[in-house]
Amino acid sequence: MPDIILHQYATSPFSEKIRLVMGAKGLSWCAVEIPTIMPKPDVTALTGGYRRTPVMQIGADIYCDTALICDVLDRLAPQPPLYPAFQAAQARMMAAWIDSALFTASVTYTMQPAGVQAMLSHLSPGQVQAFMADRKAMRGDTNALRMPLPEAAAMLHETFARLQEQFAAGVQHVAGPELSVADFSLFHCIWFIRRATPLAALLDGYPLVKTWFARMQAYGHGKLRVIPSESALADAYNHDPLPHDTTILPGGGFSAGDAVTVTPTDYAKDPVAGVLLTLTEHVVTIRRQDSRAGAVNVHFPRQGYWVQAGV
Repeated sequence: MPDIILHQYATSPFSEKIRLVMGAKGLSWCAVEIPTIMPKPDVTALTGGYRRTPVMQIGADIYCDTALICDVLDRLAPQPPLYPAFQAAQARMMAAWIDSALFTASVTYTMQPAGVQAMLSHLSPGQVQAFMADRKAMRGDTNALRMPLPEAAAMLHETFARLQEQFAAGVQHVAGPELSVADFSLFHCIWFIRRATPLAALLDGYPLVKTWFARMQAYGHGKLRVIPSESALADAYNHDPLPHDTTILPGGGFSAGDAVTVTPTDYAKDPVAGVLLTLTEHVVTIRRQDSRAGAVNVHFPRQGYWVQAGV
């Protein structure tokens, strides 16, 4: 099998979620450090314009969104399982809520002036301005990833207090007694808050949550090798996409081979165009052709993405 390649950057919270999954599963993988803001020409050659970070590549197959990336990694390395059978549904639902609502609260809380100063102090004023402009463009007109600060703080306090009670009662993981994908989703939210050093005191009132965090952090990042983006592009170009599911759900008005676009429904609404290969309740796969990456299959989770007829 081709190498697992994660297109990521060091300060990306969702990248940290996947890095920790790699560590928990003891995986060897390659990292491509991508720019934190647009343009990102090399990763765009693979995805067709998908804006979010991270993206996972295995040969000529490109996986977008950490919800799908976790599914793929769990199939490749089933131990420890991210979806224990007796708590799989609640783990998936909790992870989805954490990755959306709680992450929004975490971003709002962390991007207070004190948090911004701590997290972006290494950047020049011009770089800070460019970063803020990029994130504003990512949010668009929806104000996604923003809520009033008092409501964000209240959501974080309520969540951590309930987890503190759950951990005190002897349930040592987020979605039940076993480790699951929900633990990795919560981890990256807290990891992000902790990066804003002056604001991390929010966690001091929840010592068992901090103990849980330390236990998760001990998984590490697995066996990591940094490679240049040119190597990742060559890997895609030199491999054929893997065999794919040919299912197209009836009733949606789509057929295999249709030209479509796939767009996130909440933020970073940059459409990716291609030829439809798969459309199920779980996944959308399109085929793209790029002069540098060659023929690639780009995969998205079905939930949270809008499939439209394209040109």
